[in-house]
Amino acid sequence: MSGRVLADSSTDRKLIGELDRKFQAAVKQNDAVSMAEVLHPDMILVLGDGRIVTREEQLHESERKLLVYEIQDEEPGNQTVRVYGDTGVVTALLRIKGTNRGVGFDRRVWFSDTYVRTPSGWKYFIGQASLALPSAASDPVPNQVPATHPQ
Repeated sequence: MSGRVLADSSTDRKLIGELDRKFQAAVKQNDAVSMAEVLHPDMILVLGDGRIVTREEQLHESERKLLVYEIQDEEPGNQTVRVYGDTGVVTALLRIKGTNRGVGFDRRVWFSDTYVRTPSGWKYFIGQASLALPSAASDPVPNQVPATHPQ
């Protein structure tokens, strides 16, 4: 053991959960400045179709406002935050509806966002999103993560 005192994990879970909701709200508003505050310099997002989006690509997309969101929110009551030392993982069901370069979309995806503790606070380091869920998945059990994540 390093002798370093870690913060109370319940406090960390609350901070990370709030930070992720703040990040989702910034994405919804295409607020690249607020997004940049949360994103780690080496952040990547792995999409369900296998594409990898870097921090710079995500911020650039936001600045260009290619995606316009009507809805970009976690489904209420299903966010789970797990913390182990200097790593926290948020898992939740996300509803997204809007347009991408003028083409409409409306879907739900599971995501996991991994945060790491840095000298300047918690930062979003790695994200992973599922493929769009089929309509039958409209009523998931709160706080239950699917056993498999289709890719």
